[in-house]
Amino acid sequence: MKSLSLRSIILIGSLLPFPDVVSAQQQTTSAPNPSALLVRTTTRHEVRRLGYGGTVTVVGAPNGSIIVEGWARNEVDISAEIELRADTEANLALLAAVNNVVIDDDVNHIQILSTGTHDKVFMRSAAKKFPKALLGLPWKIDYRIRVPQMTDLEVNAGHGPITIGGVEGNIRVTAAASVTNLKMTGGVLSAIVAVGKVNLEIPTRSWARGSAEIRLAAGDIVVNIPAGFSGDFDAVVLRAGKIENSYEGLGPRERQSPTPNKMNLRAGAGGASFNLTVGDGTIYIKKQTVESKQ
Repeated sequence: MKSLSLRSIILIGSLLPFPDVVSAQQQTTSAPNPSALLVRTTTRHEVRRLGYGGTVTVVGAPNGSIIVEGWARNEVDISAEIELRADTEANLALLAAVNNVVIDDDVNHIQILSTGTHDKVFMRSAAKKFPKALLGLPWKIDYRIRVPQMTDLEVNAGHGPITIGGVEGNIRVTAAASVTNLKMTGGVLSAIVAVGKVNLEIPTRSWARGSAEIRLAAGDIVVNIPAGFSGDFDAVVLRAGKIENSYEGLGPRERQSPTPNKMNLRAGAGGASFNLTVGDGTIYIKKQTVESKQ
């Protein structure tokens, strides 16, 4: 994930009322009992203006879902549900001061940053005396974000589902463990997930511009394309697994003979390139059905 900018660190520091509260917590030395943890859920909602062709960066929490939807307004609508767990209300208050959301906006770039106990650099700068016993407590942030349709998007996530749809700009996604659902019609797509599943749905018969690259260390890639689609697919399974092509009309190109773990395929007249790579798992290329659209 990206490191915080100096501007963001200053902004975050101004929000953290630590010295008085932390001094009262210096006696905390042992980790709370997980079965006795209290739960606090809070919701943040903010709206920021963003012009045509701007960029939105989302740095997710270690755990939590991220949903990004394109819409017709020139605004970014951000809702974040923050769930914290601790053994006492005082410790929940301490965690709430660091496990939070900071929004850093510029003329054409909005950064939505998840701060918290997982980030050692942030903690050293903003909460040096934070009780060590609270560092490993579970917490998450669930995001629901609406952005202008023509927006470049970067999502850096931890563990949790990701859904992106209706965004027509360039998209970059990285995640540690996720079921990632992408519905796109064009642009430059880069999706890198360590463990999980990536579903790419293309609702139109051609990719408007750019190309797509999806890489997954372990799990499945599923690509759903409509009848009459045109495009080139390079699919590779590096170790254990296979490629399943059930799309009629998607066949080998340039006299190449496909194997169970490597295929260079062309649909229709060809066009945009789709590079699909899995370490261990399966790559599925399917015809779009009513069920796949749901």
